[in-house]
Amino acid sequence: MSERRKVTVVGAGNVGATCAQVLAVRDYADVVLVDIIENFPQGKALDINQMGPVLGFEPNIAGTNGYEETAGSTVVVITAGKPRSPGMSRDDLVTTNEAIVGSVTREVVAQSPDAILIIVSNPLDAMCHVAKNVSEWPKERVFGQAGILDTARLRTFIAWETGASVKDVQAVVLGGHGDQMVSVISAATVGGVPLRKLVSEEKIAAMVERTAKGGGEIVNLLGTSAWYAPGAAAAQMVDAVMLDEKRVLPCTACLEGEYGVDGLYMGVPVKIGAGTPM
Repeated sequence: MSERRKVTVVGAGNVGATCAQVLAVRDYADVVLVDIIENFPQGKALDINQMGPVLGFEPNIAGTNGYEETAGSTVVVITAGKPRSPGMSRDDLVTTNEAIVGSVTREVVAQSPDAILIIVSNPLDAMCHVAKNVSEWPKERVFGQAGILDTARLRTFIAWETGASVKDVQAVVLGGHGDQMVSVISAATVGGVPLRKLVSEEKIAAMVERTAKGGGEIVNLLGTSAWYAPGAAAAQMVDAVMLDEKRVLPCTACLEGEYGVDGLYMGVPVKIGAGTPM
């Protein structure tokens, strides 16, 4: 019987499977991959487990079509829902994914009443509201992944533009997960040097624009939503909770008066550790 803590990822599609894969490689928790499609999560889990001997992690990924195996999870990541198609906005998915996320939330809450919920399903801000309302959990236990992904895209573009290592690029993207997201350029640095000292305003504006439309760019290229970066971004949030890292990360959180906003989920800096994020 494993003594390791458990992380559940609901949705074994591209984003969920990537998140599970990244967490498996981290090697600190058992991972349960849930999906309604028969045999699908089992197959993904088996494949990920068989990476273990190659990459050097213990094969502890379980695939299931039910929720019994998720019982007692410390963190539950919800990626379930339909992805975007070309020409669709994230908001076009709201009705379809509201039903899916609501149903999933009821199932995971029943099995893991003390868990933290991390929402990835789109449209992200609305799906966070759905999960919070259905679970009736406090805002500290229901938040979403968006800003880490948007920030990763901006950091990538800055690294390419400046010829610097992405590891030395710091940036933050806040606000909604859509065209209204805000790239905080005053906080962007390369090796500690403000971005504005290195790159023209025109080029910065182009990077900001590309970041805001970053998801759509990939949808147009692939015919479906991105998954590698979103999956890894969700896994980073799980790391922060499970390893009590106290990371300050841009996440979608329910505001209650902060920044003059009340009762809405929005992308803000959030300190994430074990127990209650701040």
